This record gives sequence, C-alpha cells and structure tokens, in this order.
Amino acid sequence: MIVKVQKNKLLKGLQAVMGVVTTKNTLPILSNILIQTKTNTLELIATDLDVGIITTIESEVIEEGAITIPAKKFMDIVKELPEATATITTKKNNIINIECESSFFKIIGIPKEEFPKLPKLTDKNKITLTQSVFKEMLTMTAFAVSHDETRYVLNGILVVLNKDGMKMVATDGRRLAIIKKTLELPKDINMKVVVPTKAIREIGRIILDEGDVVVCFGENQAMFTLNNITIISRLIEGEFPSYEQAIPKQYKDKLLINKDKFLVAIKRAALLTTPDSQSVKLDVFKDKLVVSKQTPNVGEAKEEVGCKYSGGEFFIGFNPSYLLEGLINIKQQELNIEFAGAEKPAMIKDGEDYLYIVLPMQIT
Repeated sequence: MIVKVQKNKLLKGLQAVMGVVTTKNTLPILSNILIQTKTNTLELIATDLDVGIITTIESEVIEEGAITIPAKKFMDIVKELPEATATITTKKNNIINIECESSFFKIIGIPKEEFPKLPKLTDKNKITLTQSVFKEMLTMTAFAVSHDETRYVLNGILVVLNKDGMKMVATDGRRLAIIKKTLELPKDINMKVVVPTKAIREIGRIILDEGDVVVCFGENQAMFTLNNITIISRLIEGEFPSYEQAIPKQYKDKLLINKDKFLVAIKRAALLTTPDSQSVKLDVFKDKLVVSKQTPNVGEAKEEVGCKYSGGEFFIGFNPSYLLEGLINIKQQELNIEFAGAEKPAMIKDGEDYLYIVLPMQIT
C-alpha cells in the first residue's frame, strides 16, 4: 500500500475514530486501527466489538492495500508531523513507513486479517432526518440515561419508530425524559430499540446543526452515517420498562416561572449542597417560589423568584442537578411545572414535544 494524504485531514480522521479504541482489552488487535484504501480515499476503521467507527479521507492512492496500525502511537506521530502531505507505505513483515517532508517513522502493524469484521446492515429499516433534529432529541434525553450496570437495559436511549414519527426515551429510575417528533417515515416501520450510551456519546462528538443523518436498524445492530463517518453499534437487548406508567395521569397544580431566573436560583442554592445533603428546597406560594438550601456546619442560601401559581402552598425537595440538566436545554422562557403534591414527581413540559418528570427528594 502506498497512499498520500494531507496531515490535517489524516489527523481529523483519526480523531473521529479514536473514541472506541481501547488499550485495556485482552485482544491486542483492538488497540489498532485498520487503514485500507478505496477509490481515491483512505478508510480508517476502529472498534471495541460493541461500537465500530468508519471514516473516509480524501487521498492519493498510488498502490492499494490494507493493514492495521497501533492507534495511539499512530495518532501521536501524526500530531507531530509537519503541516504537509504524508506518505504511508507498507512493507514486508507488516512494517509501515510514514514520511512527511524530512520526517520519517517506521512502526510495526498487524495484518488486516486479524481485525474484526464489522456487521453489514440492509436498508430495510432505514430513515433519513436532519442532524439538527436528531441532535436536539439526543440532547434532550441523553443526560437522563442510567449508568447503573445492574440495570443494563437503562444504559441507553429507547428509540421508538412508527407511522407517527420518532420518540426517544431515557430514564435512570429517578427521572424520565421523553421527546417526540412528527417525521415522514416509511409507513410500514414499527420498532423499538435501545441504543447504548457509548454509541450516543460517539454520535454526539461528531453531529452538527446542518446536513442529514442516515439511520439504519437491524435485528441487534444500528448504523448511523453522517459527515463521512459511519458508526455501527450493538443494540441493548432486553425489555425497556413501561415508561408510560410512570407518567402521572393527572396534575392539579400548575406553576409558571421564568426559566432563566429559576435556573440561576437553583445553581446558587446548589453551591451549599454536600454529598450527605444534596436536596434543595422549593417553597411554593401564590406569587413567588422560594429556593433555599440549609446545610449544617456549612451555611444557608435563599432566593425568591416571582411566579404564577393558583394551587395550595407546599414545599418540596429536589436534587438540583436533576433540575438543571432537565431544564437547561428547554427553549421556552416561561416554564410550565406541574405538581401533584410534595411527595409526587414534578412534570415539566416544553410545548407538545418534550416531557421531563423528576422524583422529589427528602429534604435533609
């Protein structure tokens, strides 16, 4: 293999795939990246057996070929190359030469045959949507994914596809985030899959506010193609909990409050939380909301925020991080919070598309 490629393009391609390269695996080949030539392009492939990433780089292919190369060492070398065209050449005994102006490196690779083959998905369940919509849906749900490995099915986002459009759901058992979008999808599509956090994180690193993303779902795999990068991921097996049952059917008291003023009040009160005393207190009155935190041996914070509320006065406690993470991406300035009592979950809406439910905490 002999290929010429611009240093900056090669570096960008490596940055796109490095997220799934692992050095803590029993298989040494997973610490390598597969580099192989295509027509006028160089293809970089990395995988950890759960998630695989493929990206293509414009290049001048002089002689076709393929080999795997130690990922971290290759990345370190490319970072230090001059801003010029690099020439990558494979020799006998899996030796790889890297030349760029007066710089020269020789490293040892592993034959391509030892690299795991990534699955190929058909176009049967393929959809195309704008990256901006997909990005919004991920942003509004990913923060609520569980990281408890004993509840593995919650370690991802539930994606529901049907004739009405797409819905994403995430929960860690203490909060629930749901967003839905009306989209033109194939009429016969009807499926539910759970996309793991690792794949969500890699998509989040490369997704933009423009362009399209092509999503293809298989029986136990999903493929996402955007910006000349393809991410292939295993899906989480198991039955996602019936989240509909967690949505309270009836709320009696609604509170309207300015989102930004509420957020900064929560942030200030959260400054006095400790690992042993995490909850902040909300005292709800007819025309004001009092956000406070009192921590023994630390101090006290209190702030009033004007609001509109017609229900009975009460107080309730919440983990401030749960409130902040759920509210920060909501667009509308007048926040609609619905309560069903001091011991019941609060429900926050953003129009008809977004719903966030958070359980209260005991006030310590």
